[in-house]
Amino acid sequence: MRLPLWLKLGWTLWVVAWAPFYWKQYGAQNFLYFCDLGNFFIAIALWTESALLFSWQATGLLLFQTLFTLDLLPALLFGKHFIGGTEFMFDPAVPLFIRLLSLFHVVTPPLLLWAIRRLGYDERGWKYQTLTTWIVAPINYFWRPEHNVNWVRGLFYREQHVVPGPAYLLCYLIAVPLAVYCPTHLILRWWSKRWRES
Repeated sequence: MRLPLWLKLGWTLWVVAWAPFYWKQYGAQNFLYFCDLGNFFIAIALWTESALLFSWQATGLLLFQTLFTLDLLPALLFGKHFIGGTEFMFDPAVPLFIRLLSLFHVVTPPLLLWAIRRLGYDERGWKYQTLTTWIVAPINYFWRPEHNVNWVRGLFYREQHVVPGPAYLLCYLIAVPLAVYCPTHLILRWWSKRWRES
């Protein structure tokens, strides 16, 4: 066993507790956010000790979850969102308990990096994340579009009207893998080789 049992049990119990509260607060569509899907994938990855699953989630989540943290910390310290996307963490209309549950965004990046260091980096991960995006994003676009899950209709939950919606979605399906997943993959590949050689 390369990953500790306490972590496997702890994450699993947390997901089991987290999911019903999120469902009640936000609805079923919320589980199609890549970050929320990631919680389930990580649970499976922990039990299977799968380098592929961890790498898959890392290429899709590391950048966005890190940006979440970088926006949240200044907002807590100075009351300003320098990036955006964490405003809901300060919305009194959202119960405090739900907002505290959302702190998983802060925990996920170090967990993914730690797991990849323990298990190794699987270079197929970014391709699986791209395929996930190509499946999930069109569902987000057509199912409950008013929620703009994963920003498939516009950035920062604001629907864009610069180009037709389907054209924006097509650009999204191309741009996100090329601009986010592929560079993250290259960095993770470089990082994993570097620490293996050290």
